[in-house]
Amino acid sequence: MSVLVVGSIAIDTVKTPVEEHSDLLGGSASYAALGASFFSPVRLVGIVGNDFPESEFQFWESRKIDSKGVQRANGKTFRWSGEYSWDLNTRETRSIALNVFEDFKPALPESYRETDFVLLANIAPSLQAHVLDQMARPRFVVADTMDLWIETARPDLDALLRRVNLLILNDSEAREITKQTSLIKAGRSIRKMGPDYVAIKKGEHGALLFGEDNQFFSCGAYPLEDIHDPTGAGDTFAGGMAGYLAGTVKKVHFNDLRRAMIYGSVLASFCVEAFSLERLRALSMEEIAKRYETFKLMSQFEVPL
Repeated sequence: MSVLVVGSIAIDTVKTPVEEHSDLLGGSASYAALGASFFSPVRLVGIVGNDFPESEFQFWESRKIDSKGVQRANGKTFRWSGEYSWDLNTRETRSIALNVFEDFKPALPESYRETDFVLLANIAPSLQAHVLDQMARPRFVVADTMDLWIETARPDLDALLRRVNLLILNDSEAREITKQTSLIKAGRSIRKMGPDYVAIKKGEHGALLFGEDNQFFSCGAYPLEDIHDPTGAGDTFAGGMAGYLAGTVKKVHFNDLRRAMIYGSVLASFCVEAFSLERLRALSMEEIAKRYETFKLMSQFEVPL
């Protein structure tokens, strides 16, 4: 089955302590769509300007990413510039130019409206709800969010949480939305707000998954020696999870989400090995399968008696 991915499509400039690259494909939907495409066909919804390269549409087509839902508007594409610190865990936004994204209102083609699996990548919760209003009866809805919406659009976010099956957010956002210092308490508190499942990303320390009846899973992070660009890792993680579920599962259970989380973590580990989506463009399913098996071995151990 296909997965519907809705979010931002951007052109980025990224600076790390050792490198700087401009005019990179970015945006939450770009990373999420490519991550999902390894497991299922993707229906992409976003907006771009006149300056957006036609080659990207051709690339999407080669990866079974349907771009009929990508609006082309007069003006410039959303542009973002950021700079990372030495530990690559923190970054400073140097500039944002919303451009055509400022007036973005997702409009779903008729053929998209009965898609079973939906990934609402990081955009305003009112726009995420607008997407769901256009859907027939999606089987499983995944939503991402960020601190900006927690701080400025909390009523809209609270309403959205009652309409999603899985909420994905990072550790600081989980603490912000619940005012809990413990991530365990935070995850369980967020579930009470509406989602069936909650995934909390912890960056280089992995992720946590919460389900009903105190179901809990902790997934580590793949150890990497070379990290070039952390941009989009969280969106790739979410895309990998949603794509795996759409491509392999008819009815989602907790164990399916555990496997999806590992695949999402594997894809995120590849994403950071190069700037923008370059590592994901060259990635093969054989590489994903090999790292997945390594990931499973890392998670299993026996204590000698």
